[in-house]
Amino acid sequence: MSLNADTTGGSQASTSHEDLGGPNRNTEKSTINDPEKGTPILQGQHESTSVGPDPAAFPDGGLQAWLCIAGGFCNIFSSFGWVNCIGVFQDYYQNHQLSSYSSSDVAWIPATESFMLFFFGLFSGRAADNFGPRWPLLFGSVLHVFGLMMVSLSNEYYQIFLSQSVVSGIATSFLFYPSVAAAGTWFKRRRSLAFGIMVTGSSIGGVALPIMVQRLIAQLGYAWAMRITAFLILGLLVFGNLAVTSRLPPVRTPFTLAEYVTPFREPAFVLLAVGSFFLYIGAFLPFTFIIVQAKEAGASASLTDYLVPIVNAASIFGRIVPAHLGDVYGVFNVCIVFTVFTGVISLALWLPAASTAPILVFAVLYGFGSGLTLAIIPALVASISDVRKLGLRTGALYAFSSFGVLFGSPIAGAIVAAQDGGYSGLKIFCGVALLVGAVFMIFSRVHLVGPRLLVKK
Repeated sequence: MSLNADTTGGSQASTSHEDLGGPNRNTEKSTINDPEKGTPILQGQHESTSVGPDPAAFPDGGLQAWLCIAGGFCNIFSSFGWVNCIGVFQDYYQNHQLSSYSSSDVAWIPATESFMLFFFGLFSGRAADNFGPRWPLLFGSVLHVFGLMMVSLSNEYYQIFLSQSVVSGIATSFLFYPSVAAAGTWFKRRRSLAFGIMVTGSSIGGVALPIMVQRLIAQLGYAWAMRITAFLILGLLVFGNLAVTSRLPPVRTPFTLAEYVTPFREPAFVLLAVGSFFLYIGAFLPFTFIIVQAKEAGASASLTDYLVPIVNAASIFGRIVPAHLGDVYGVFNVCIVFTVFTGVISLALWLPAASTAPILVFAVLYGFGSGLTLAIIPALVASISDVRKLGLRTGALYAFSSFGVLFGSPIAGAIVAAQDGGYSGLKIFCGVALLVGAVFMIFSRVHLVGPRLLVKK
């Protein structure tokens, strides 16, 4: 259902008690005597309703709310933070187990892993709406740890693809979306800030995990590096499962294909989804290729090993500081500005970069800008959604956008191969995709509030 731009997630407060209460609605009928005829007549209905928490009464704080954010942080550290290590594995596999495969072939492993994270939001988001966060999180936790343990035993392409890209990739989706949906029930006025803090888990995971994995591989070997990482993630997920709760009880509805199609009947949602599709085509390319591109440019191994952590470290500030600006100036406004910024620096800074210094500057600036654009998308969806359907609608948008993630890296790898190892085409492809995504987000904003620049949206 489409909501007015000024009535974000919780604007359904006026929904009838019957819609909110469901089977808990009790109706009592009483009678009185007609004063003229002395016969009983129906007085009407005396309604006693038990509808639970008001969907519109966002506390915007409190112990349970911030525990949910802390637990979501751990879940996203373990899921999105793990996916943010893709640049490490692209480089490692190309030089070790999968050295006989092309860059484009290897790119399908991290690309599919990212695709699974986003695409399976269709199912994990709906599961969170129907059953609450508990069971989806438990399922994702068990599957993720199992997948990582299987990665530690894998040497062939198909083994790595199935365990890391498929099993672990699907699991990350069941950790990410239920956490986002649950957090959305606690916050409205400070939602962008809360989401920014929670999604910072992906940045800190993207800083700590690549360094940890690379050091463990050097000291203990690939297999034990994966196992130790799996045990670390298991400990974080135990806390995440206990801390993440939803303020609202789940509302079970029968499965219908139409519910996935309904959001795409809203022009603003469709334009936002198309913008996100192009955004995700380009947004992950620096994460995937910055290490191999820096090596091609002659950067030392002591720097290249830290490029992905540097990008993710810079994104921490991009996820929190500008996210607060989204609450002040509007989430669409801030997201559009930072998406344009990432596209421009990809073309103006990364494209001509042929030495260590400009690559390092690009890594910092891109991390800062992309931190905001990748973190604030759920807040954009929430601003045009009923909060009780936030899991499904966020999942639907990410599932659509996931095809950009799936095809972006292999296409970029093919461009590199066509240039005989050159990276200029990849950089242009990245920058243009980001700018096209920004254009469609502008169209979505214009549909919501018109062409006025100073309107908060």
